[in-house]
Amino acid sequence: MGEAAAPGADDPGQSETEPREVSAKPKSPPRKTPKRGYLDGQMLIAMPSMGDERFARSVIYVCAHSTEGAMGIVVNQPAANVSFPDLLVQLEVIPTSELIQLRSRAGGVQVLKGGPVDTQRGFVLHSSDFFIENSTLPIDEGICLTATLDILKAIARGSGPRSAILALGYAGWAPGQLENEIQHNGWLHCAADPDLIFGADTGRKYVNALKKIGIDLGMLSSEAGHA
Repeated sequence: MGEAAAPGADDPGQSETEPREVSAKPKSPPRKTPKRGYLDGQMLIAMPSMGDERFARSVIYVCAHSTEGAMGIVVNQPAANVSFPDLLVQLEVIPTSELIQLRSRAGGVQVLKGGPVDTQRGFVLHSSDFFIENSTLPIDEGICLTATLDILKAIARGSGPRSAILALGYAGWAPGQLENEIQHNGWLHCAADPDLIFGADTGRKYVNALKKIGIDLGMLSSEAGHA
């Protein structure tokens, strides 16, 4: 489960042409037209009956959902033994000598396990105050996805988005697979909000997501339900 290629993007973040450098005043992302029946911009909440341990108690932000499948980022599983500043050094975005000078905003960016697909690649979910033409994907009002080094360079300079998380890997579903899992009590879903995506307390996101749809974790059964 959750290992199909992302729909509409064979290799996000590996574009054939070099992405444009971030301008001082980045353009605002175009708004997407909501698609009836799809979950773009929604949060998936794993049911207790979830059979795949990789997604147990997971909260996933859905970045894309269509007849071609679905792609999302797990937002409540911190990556072990890795920090954002260390990754910037490993990716040669900054030299080791600049670690101590790294701006506090960059040092506070969380690194998460985004899912089991392409775990060696990074995907940045961020607020829409930052946008790189031809590289940034607007998902829902206020939230975008960028998967190029340019956004990491911008964050290191202090000119990146107001809010951001870096996910290693993503979760993907084949056509019809996510719908089938929802029908078989695998997932609940609810509207997204900035705290569920960017909040620092990842350990509370699962409980908070359930509370958002009026469910107490202690009372939750394995019966399906939809927000």
